[in-house]
Amino acid sequence: MMRPVFNARTLAAAGLGLCAAALALHPALAQDAPAAASAATEAAAPAAAASTVDKGDVAWMMTSTLLVLFMTMPGLALFYGGLVRAKNMLSVLMQCTVITGVVMIVWVLWGYSFAFGGGTSYFWGGMGKVFLAGVTKDSLSATFSDGVEIPEYLFIAFQMTFAVITPALIVGAFAERIKFSAVVMFTILWVTFVYFPVAHMVWDASGLIFNGVLSNGVAAIDFAGGTVVHINAGIAALIGCMFVGKRAGLGRDIMAPHSMTLTMVGASILWVGWFGFNAGSNLESNAGAVLAMINTFTATAGAMVAWCVVETIMRGKASMLGAASGIVAGLVAVTPACGTIGPVGAIVLGAIASCMCYFFVSVVKNALKYDDSLDVFGVHGVGGIVGAIGTGVFTSTALGGTGYAEGVGMTGQVWAQIVAILITIVWSGVGSAILFAITKAVIGLRPSVEEEREGLDLTYHGEVAYHS
Repeated sequence: MMRPVFNARTLAAAGLGLCAAALALHPALAQDAPAAASAATEAAAPAAAASTVDKGDVAWMMTSTLLVLFMTMPGLALFYGGLVRAKNMLSVLMQCTVITGVVMIVWVLWGYSFAFGGGTSYFWGGMGKVFLAGVTKDSLSATFSDGVEIPEYLFIAFQMTFAVITPALIVGAFAERIKFSAVVMFTILWVTFVYFPVAHMVWDASGLIFNGVLSNGVAAIDFAGGTVVHINAGIAALIGCMFVGKRAGLGRDIMAPHSMTLTMVGASILWVGWFGFNAGSNLESNAGAVLAMINTFTATAGAMVAWCVVETIMRGKASMLGAASGIVAGLVAVTPACGTIGPVGAIVLGAIASCMCYFFVSVVKNALKYDDSLDVFGVHGVGGIVGAIGTGVFTSTALGGTGYAEGVGMTGQVWAQIVAILITIVWSGVGSAILFAITKAVIGLRPSVEEEREGLDLTYHGEVAYHS
């Protein structure tokens, strides 16, 4: 049985009805009709304009925030940890753990203000909300629907989990050969000068990419972070592995993953957590979130199967490492597109991205001889680029998508996507190179050869993951 809903708007409407009935019964009151109607309308107007905070939206966004944290702790940590040698397992876990804590503190102190502080700059949000100045438990943040809002603290927490996982992705590129102190220093610098500005440019109302300043006024579509998270981290990872250099013994020592079991567990957690990442980016619990949810299923499935098929054709066998890589490639590719494409288009997009990532991981990396240990650039950078461009294509209603903004066609949207990609590559590439150089000059990037051979677990943390 449905319960009647009484709120300010319905009560005001009822008041207008009662006024009309009274006038019909008492003609003498007719002379006061304009005044009565005006008073009732004025009472109803503020109620109609008032913001709405829905408990279902709040509950969903709180859940999504926890799911995105779950992606880093323990999802990404286990995924990366299983891929390295046993002697470096704890170093990867520790890097992901400490990055989580450090970035949370930085985000609250100045990161949220730099990204979403309400400034008018194309590149950063200003100092207006440093230390969360002016934010209270009653502060609200707008969603995509007019008049619908969520508590600002909830938006802050949700965006904070994105800021956490992005630098954690980068460490996979130079895993097993970097100083712990260098990771911490670089992370603080990188989120401050690279991540926060890119997040502002893409997602803030005054941002450069949000306003399509360099793409004829057409904003790029990045529903959940294809540019902000994956291309951004992928480019930084490529720059980082070049600055740090190759692992000692690469090509001579056995460097196979020590536990594909843990990697599979980590990949599975990432897939589950990604529903918070993608569907949560809708900011409301409605049909838009459901569309993002089903696309997160189908794109990932398409990518995983495609990777296994390609691997079988090229190598004769489908591997667990390949399946896990395909899962992540599909998740990365659908991230910018999940809110605007259809489920079948998502399958195709995931499969295309998976094939491109496989090519970069197995062919391009070997040809160029850079040591991206855990294929961060090959999967996140390349997958993010393919996904961002594919968003401009598969958003078309002819391909099952929700359609473009008024007056925008596929060509214009694809161009906007390419411009956003190029801005992100330049900003992240140049910024990351400068910050790696600063970190190298101040504290150095690499442990000694002896420390690296002993393993970073003992070298920096004085413990090991496994005991005989």
